[in-house]
Amino acid sequence: MEIFAKHFNELTAEELYDILALRSRVFVVEQNCVYQDPDGIDKDAYHVWAKDGRGVVACLRVYESQGVHIGRVVTAYRREGLGSLIMERGIAVAEEKFAAREILISAQQYARPFYERFDFKKRSEPYLEDGIPHIAMIRSTPN
Repeated sequence: MEIFAKHFNELTAEELYDILALRSRVFVVEQNCVYQDPDGIDKDAYHVWAKDGRGVVACLRVYESQGVHIGRVVTAYRREGLGSLIMERGIAVAEEKFAAREILISAQQYARPFYERFDFKKRSEPYLEDGIPHIAMIRSTPN
């Protein structure tokens, strides 16, 4: 298993394709959610992904927009520790590239316990995003 972190401008066409294909497979097809995935944020983001013999198996993006955010967190396979692996690296990228003391996420509500394992705290009441219940969460690092 290899983990990569690159700014959008550093991605090869094949890397970008593989990341977008995984996001589409899970968010659009598996979750049956029709939405515009390439939303303009990718161009300003660092992309973190894990790859093994099966291809890209997990990814997320880290970006700054009125705070530092981690988003589009996705894994191709469940119960293999891929989510934890990619989140740990995503948090490290947020801290390294943006000196983040706070990290914001818009989490699918069902995944709240997963993000709480990384010290994210609930910050909002549930809301719908692309027809799926979400909550805003924040992770703060002591000074």
